[in-house]
Amino acid sequence: MSTLTDLTLRMASGEVEVVDLTHTLDPDFPVIILPPEFGQCARFRMEEISAYDHRGPAWKWHNISMSEHTGTHFDAPSHWISGRDVPNGAVDEIPTEQLIGPVVVIDCSEGTTEDEDFELTPALIEAWEAEHGRIPANSWVLMRTDWSKRRGAAYLNMREDGPHSPGPTPEAMRLLVEERDIRGFGTETVGTDAGQGAHYTPPYPAHYILHGAGKLGLQCLANLDKLPPTGAVLIAPPLKIRNGTGSPLRVLALVEK
Repeated sequence: MSTLTDLTLRMASGEVEVVDLTHTLDPDFPVIILPPEFGQCARFRMEEISAYDHRGPAWKWHNISMSEHTGTHFDAPSHWISGRDVPNGAVDEIPTEQLIGPVVVIDCSEGTTEDEDFELTPALIEAWEAEHGRIPANSWVLMRTDWSKRRGAAYLNMREDGPHSPGPTPEAMRLLVEERDIRGFGTETVGTDAGQGAHYTPPYPAHYILHGAGKLGLQCLANLDKLPPTGAVLIAPPLKIRNGTGSPLRVLALVEK
């Protein structure tokens, strides 16, 4: 029996579960809010073209519009200034083999219930590795915070000084990228960086360090509490947009029961 045949049979039997890590795209889903002097990310919009009526008697369909970085979405290296000259840095250029791969999940949910600005640090990564083993090269690393369970204003968590949400420190990103050679980094928040990530050096270190090294990002993920620390496989292909810097997508994980 081939490996692929075995996989499909195990999926059919329920031995391998497909977990959806994606939020539903709708006009109410929050998007990142930048200072007013900058351009803004567009929310998802859907316009009915016809619905089995005089506009089209046998079909229903919609026009949709949104930013590349709306909802559960993918960040390509070209999204950030540090990655603008990275070879194959746009979503249509990324090698397809990079879109499916192993994933590890670092559970920070206990810390984020107590501190909305909770930081993923090298010490936390090393403590995770002491229990689960060294993070394999070319793996996705997901930061579980259970932030995806928030709704409405609590999701962006805006204050007078901007958003407050958990994320990695610059030192954590350097460890993951330079010493563990990860494939990409993903979060449940609206960005891969902490809400106050502008105050780090460099600002927004997840974006700056990840994309400068040609690595990938995922954000607005859901259901990370359904994944094991190791052993799952992530499937995350963005839309093939010419010169795209990102894309909404449906992120799936294969989990062996």
